[in-house]
Amino acid sequence: MSTPAITRPRVLSGMRPTGALHLGHFHGALKNWVALQDTHDCFFFVADWHALTTQRPSGETLSHHVYEMVTDWLAAGVDPERCTLFLQSRMPEHAELFTLLAMCTPSSWLARMPSYKDQVAADPELATYGFLGYPLLQAADILLYKPAGVPVGEDQAAHVEVTREVARRFNRLYAEAAPVFVEPQALLTETARVPGLDGQKMSKSLDNAIAMRDAPEVTATKLRTMPTDPQRVRRTDAGDPARCPVWPLHQIYSDDATRAACDTGCRTASIGCLDCKQPLIKAIQREQAPWRERAAALDPQQVKWTLELGTERARAVARKTLREVRSAMGLVA
Repeated sequence: MSTPAITRPRVLSGMRPTGALHLGHFHGALKNWVALQDTHDCFFFVADWHALTTQRPSGETLSHHVYEMVTDWLAAGVDPERCTLFLQSRMPEHAELFTLLAMCTPSSWLARMPSYKDQVAADPELATYGFLGYPLLQAADILLYKPAGVPVGEDQAAHVEVTREVARRFNRLYAEAAPVFVEPQALLTETARVPGLDGQKMSKSLDNAIAMRDAPEVTATKLRTMPTDPQRVRRTDAGDPARCPVWPLHQIYSDDATRAACDTGCRTASIGCLDCKQPLIKAIQREQAPWRERAAALDPQQVKWTLELGTERARAVARKTLREVRSAMGLVA
């Protein structure tokens, strides 16, 4: 008798396309995505509709950002043979489920989201129906694929909880006997806070990022000009790594021996700040090298085709769920 196949738990996650990704994206999400491929049925999508809620890029810019981002996914080791990669805007099923869920979701659930209130207070132009409905569209993105888990950082856990509430309410109103939706769990991932070149969280909008595919000389220049301990004015001044914006990068990239040597050298002024940065530069350049090589080997048309194939695979799953939703709501098939 043959052994039945073991079904792996499904996870789903997505990213808004902002162009080429940086080290913060890799250590905050992509590194975890690559690891999940070995243990889960992974669905990863380009959230290009979500990008329109807070930005107004030209069509050409947005399209370029989509393929730059997917190129970085593939360069990081995300394998389309082991996961499903797809494009949100090519999936009208997401928009239909968003509309159907809107019929039974209280608007107060959306208006209470801290991210909505804070960002609209800072920029009243964001007070659009699309931005208000962001968490509900996100719920549709997730619920279509019935994942067991959604890998997120702590700052996104509230959005997963809204998704669970939406699923629970729909099941209670329309499908109590035979629930349509799974209530996904938030898979809180340990994400390293990668500091930018100014010591703040690495962000493209702050222009403080090291791109995943920066050339070696660009990476070296960026790190050499990064500010260090502000109280270490002269080479002979003793420093304190705890005050240095560079030190958190050592926590990510350097081994124990290197960190110990840099710590001692800084506190005793036996090394300069450039000496401290040099092993860090080499470590980041080593990490970037295979990303650039994989990206260089990709044909742009191959990247587009990879996304097309994944979108078709995702559509088959989404359509099945949507048929169940329409049936539960009494809509004509």
